[in-house]
Amino acid sequence: MSAHAGGDAQWLASREHIKELKARYCRYIDTKQWQRLATLFTDDCRFEGLGSAPAGADVATFVAGVSSRLAPTISVHHCHMPELVATGPDTARGIWSMEDFVEWTDGSTVKETPGSRGFYGYGYYEEEYRREGGRWKISFLRLARLRIDAVPADQPAPRMGQRAPTPGWLDGAGYADR
Repeated sequence: MSAHAGGDAQWLASREHIKELKARYCRYIDTKQWQRLATLFTDDCRFEGLGSAPAGADVATFVAGVSSRLAPTISVHHCHMPELVATGPDTARGIWSMEDFVEWTDGSTVKETPGSRGFYGYGYYEEEYRREGGRWKISFLRLARLRIDAVPADQPAPRMGQRAPTPGWLDGAGYADR
């Protein structure tokens, strides 16, 4: 289905909502906002291809796995170049190009790249979406990796940014700090 059942304008608005949903997904993971992350998925969402949860995992298992696995890391997730198609009035599918950087700061073993401090990953997210209660949510998420490169164990220690992100910025938090 190439056009949304509600018309092109409605589908264009839906596309923007789905893009914002994916942006929140990346930001909530990198800023470790686990409770907020859980709200981005339908209750029956399933996951595949992730190092933090087994194939077929539910939302609670995925969030518990990713929060535990990424707790001692610096991570940066970028998703771009979305290809989105409507599959019904309240459903859609998408593919996102992705890159991630994950570096363990506590000396943990990195299963993807043994003997390293982390990895750079490249690939695609394949997702399904469903509108529930007027909000788009992820109803299926699969990570398909094309390449993983090691962060060498002897790489210089990470230098943190000048300012940490403000998790509640869009909620109005952080204005006093400007």
